[in-house]
Amino acid sequence: MGKLILSMNVSLDGYVDDLDGGLVMGAPSAEVFRFWIEAIRDLAATIYGRRMYEVMRYWDEDRPEWNESLREFAVLWRRVPKWVVSSTLANVGPNATLITGDIETQVRALKARTDGLISVSGPQTAGLMTRLGLVDEYHLVLRPFVLGKGKPLFADARPPLRLVSSKQLDDNTLHLVYEPL
Repeated sequence: MGKLILSMNVSLDGYVDDLDGGLVMGAPSAEVFRFWIEAIRDLAATIYGRRMYEVMRYWDEDRPEWNESLREFAVLWRRVPKWVVSSTLANVGPNATLITGDIETQVRALKARTDGLISVSGPQTAGLMTRLGLVDEYHLVLRPFVLGKGKPLFADARPPLRLVSSKQLDDNTLHLVYEPL
């Protein structure tokens, strides 16, 4: 059975981006990017909301300006099977499956038939998975920014959590792992 992990960058005040969807926290350090490379290497599958999936489609095609680390991430990202929760998309790209209708049943079935880690990202989809009680662990990469407003990671579902581990990724960034109580 798969283990569903919510995995997101988050500001000190709990936001994942600004209201316009901008990457206001900027590019991660080399150490933090290496963390994401290793994290995606271990995934059996990933679930995205529509908006996060559209952002991540950046990795579908090689770009000449990429360095070795960026190319490595792209290769790993492309190999991971993706499920996209959306009521507005008609189709999705390579190695991706659209989830519509009864999302809970489909995600439970995905967890049941998948061995390994299944990542979920995108604040609305993560909130839905939290409300449905499907998230097994919360992996938060705490970035050193205070945004003051924007898309909160936990807009409505605020589960009680227990800290399982913490690790400093660079001089300013922590990786925090929580389990629901």
